[in-house]
Amino acid sequence: MNSSNKPSWPFPPRKDEEPETSRLSSIWESITHSGLRAPAMRYAGHFLILLIVAVGAWLARSSILELLPAQIEINPSPEARTPTYSIRAAAALPASSDGNPNAFISRSINYITYLPDQPRSEVVVYTVTTGDTLFGIAQKFNLMPETLFWSNQNTLQDNPDLLMPGMELFILPVDGVYYQWQEGNRLDVIAERFKVELVEIISWPGNNLDSNADPKNPGISAGTWIVIPGGSREFVQWQVPILRRTDSMKWSWGGSGACQGPYLSSAQGSGYFVWPTDGRDTSRGNPYADWHHAIDIHLSMGDNIYASDSGVVVFSGWSTWGYGNLIVIDHGNGWQTVYAHLSVIYSGCGYDVMRGQVIGLGGSTGNSTGPHLHFEMQSETLGYVNPLNYLP
Repeated sequence: MNSSNKPSWPFPPRKDEEPETSRLSSIWESITHSGLRAPAMRYAGHFLILLIVAVGAWLARSSILELLPAQIEINPSPEARTPTYSIRAAAALPASSDGNPNAFISRSINYITYLPDQPRSEVVVYTVTTGDTLFGIAQKFNLMPETLFWSNQNTLQDNPDLLMPGMELFILPVDGVYYQWQEGNRLDVIAERFKVELVEIISWPGNNLDSNADPKNPGISAGTWIVIPGGSREFVQWQVPILRRTDSMKWSWGGSGACQGPYLSSAQGSGYFVWPTDGRDTSRGNPYADWHHAIDIHLSMGDNIYASDSGVVVFSGWSTWGYGNLIVIDHGNGWQTVYAHLSVIYSGCGYDVMRGQVIGLGGSTGNSTGPHLHFEMQSETLGYVNPLNYLP
């Protein structure tokens, strides 16, 4: 055999058996010759970075989940009106008291919007019960006491001592006046009378008035009640007259307890007053005010009532002023004191009484919603005064 025809050793690789590295080199040379080397390098770098991030996230996935504060799971309830989301406690939260590690804390989200109660515009009727006071009723409805007078003039007659259980009172939704329309009334005149702007009356929704109503002829039927928000008026001041031991002209007032002096007596007040009761609780009754020229002192039925200063009794018995059993003492120095709603009277007309002497027992006679002493102080020079400013 001709040695020149022998294949050389090692044999040259066939084209289909070309090593993989040579193939990759050829591809890279082709990319280089085509000018795509730089873009290829850039994209390869980006891919490598993404690969490293993905691998790192996969390796760290368990530790990341442990760091999360909570896992939110949705627990739909077919009975629930709104979806409820429960927050399952994370590892950092303690297990339940029964040791259940799967215990979870529920938090509810309510998608229903609840609007707060809107201010009422209608007038309601309140029935007075035992223990009520005008001041207490006003507080209950967030009104000024004056509004109750201005809304119930025919019933209360500006006198808080006419209040009694079973009485029905109009309660306005706002402070103001409740007025019953009379034939021939004009809105502009009524607004001026009660010291408000005309638009306040017309725009009040409960009055149901046309915004273009004619002030001179608004079309309101006689007998209709309208609310005058913010309205006010002067009080019809009612008071026990000054009763002097030497003056009999005024003693015919007030009922069967009126005395028929004159009385000549040397009993004279000192000008220094003591409490007419053992207790001093004035928080449960009406306070001293323009509409209440007295203090109401809480007591129990039958408690002693004392003369606040020395003097002569000039009224002793039943009063038609709503005071029930009433005693009035003239102190002979321009002062007089008034003790109302007594259950028992010990000191009759013309009696001389000394300061601190028991003159009767406490009660709830007359127009009263519970046992208390209605106590007034009046001076010829100062008029009505707040007793709390003169009692020790």
